[in-house]
Amino acid sequence: MNTIFPAYLFFVLLVASTFAANKQPDIVVIMADDAGYSDFGCYGGEIETPALDKLAAKGLRFSQFYNTGRCCPSRAALLTGVYQHQAGMGHMARDRGIPSYSGTILPDIPTLAERLRKGGYRTMMTGKWHLGTEPKQSPVARGFDRFYGTRNFIDSYFTVLPHCQVYLDDKEVLPGTETPVNHLHPDQEWYTTDVFTDYALHFMDESFEKHPDKPLFLYVAHNAPHFPLHAREEDTKKYRGRFKEVGWDKLRQARYERMVKLGLIDKKWALSPSDVPKWETYDEKMRDELDLKMSLYSAIIDRMDQNIGRIVDKLGAAGRLDNTLLLFMVDNGVPGTGVHDWRGLFAKNGRHPETRVDNYEEWGRLGGWTSSSGRGWANLSNTPFRMYKRYTHEGGVATPLIVHWPAGLKGKGELRHAPSHIIDVAPTCLAAAGLPVKGMEGQSLLPVFSKDSKEERILYWEHEGNRAVRKGNYKLVAMHETPWELYDMSKDRSELKDLSSIMPKKAEELRIAYETWAKHVGVLPWNEVIVKKKNKK
Repeated sequence: MNTIFPAYLFFVLLVASTFAANKQPDIVVIMADDAGYSDFGCYGGEIETPALDKLAAKGLRFSQFYNTGRCCPSRAALLTGVYQHQAGMGHMARDRGIPSYSGTILPDIPTLAERLRKGGYRTMMTGKWHLGTEPKQSPVARGFDRFYGTRNFIDSYFTVLPHCQVYLDDKEVLPGTETPVNHLHPDQEWYTTDVFTDYALHFMDESFEKHPDKPLFLYVAHNAPHFPLHAREEDTKKYRGRFKEVGWDKLRQARYERMVKLGLIDKKWALSPSDVPKWETYDEKMRDELDLKMSLYSAIIDRMDQNIGRIVDKLGAAGRLDNTLLLFMVDNGVPGTGVHDWRGLFAKNGRHPETRVDNYEEWGRLGGWTSSSGRGWANLSNTPFRMYKRYTHEGGVATPLIVHWPAGLKGKGELRHAPSHIIDVAPTCLAAAGLPVKGMEGQSLLPVFSKDSKEERILYWEHEGNRAVRKGNYKLVAMHETPWELYDMSKDRSELKDLSSIMPKKAEELRIAYETWAKHVGVLPWNEVIVKKKNKK
């Protein structure tokens, strides 16, 4: 585990005891799925997100907060406060026969929900679990009093795919179906983002009524804006045509300039080169198709923001918003597979139709890997960084973190630049609740809430052989089977000027630190993991 300086530990205990003396806050954690660092208005994006923007204006935004680069690992790290391999989720939700790649949270690793429930909280979750499908691995088995959602992945908004059954607590209420029913509002069309919020509000009302003296912990794990591109028509119309003339090159430059003005990035950091064709090379028909893709993607985020606003309004109406610690983040960057969408993988071999404008009715509601925004728009989403979901370069692991807590924050609308990680979420929530923070790799961010920190932390990443370590301003990073690259993040967070040949001693220092950590947490070489996957029965 990390060694925390005595002075820092004293400060954490002091802050935690102060909050413990007061009423424990309600805690709401909201996670988006496959969104880029710059997609939200308050992070420089052109997509309209007024609810999140308002939270940011009255709270804090972290500019150097990190996830693990992939779905399941980020969820495991968030809920345990340890690195994903230590939790048992070294890859995805599939058992590889060894503890660090068990495909679920190990039984002896307590979850945040279990710890908070033991500390007096009413715990509830809606949305995408993706940490094991067996009853003993379910949210209810791992500390949540109430749950509505899927234990598995989702990959659909209007339908329920086979193997993605929807559960209410531990009861299956929706098998795979093309016509799911919103049991709370049968007259309304099923749409995951809306329904997950409906149940979140339902659980909150239930808690307010039946457990008025208990603080609540609500975890809302949206599948938005993860592919496929399923959006409500009224939201899509709002954006249709906005992107056709301007294109991703100009939009990316505009985002970069806004982010500099907002103070989120340093103007010394160059905008990373694009790895997709220039917008001007496309004809009118293709621009229209790509405009539709980005309109759908934007509409999905817009709808999620609307629903986040519903949760905030509910807390406000109940008189509990002031003492609610609300955290918003994303599990990983946007995927960059396929320049335009998934067509190169699936449409070409006839598994799915091509995603054109003239056949939208054919693919617009198909679930699975049927449609995506494609690398061109993903490159925009991850502005100003390189690379995508699954990778440990900044484009894969950098995420917004918005913190809102009127009773617990002095600064309003401020930025925090302290490097921090999704493993910090659980200890932060526990410290805010005045509960013990033990056995975690992450550390409470409560001191950073009060004052930005320049502590030289060391953070680690590994996924599918993509790996990285950051110590202070220096980050060592590599893609699977490629040489290590070294970057000075204070001058080049875009990761464009490799210093490994200029500073070999620093590169070697960080490489040794990474190898020590990898052995400590149970990282295996990716080629060995693949073999174990094939041999696992």
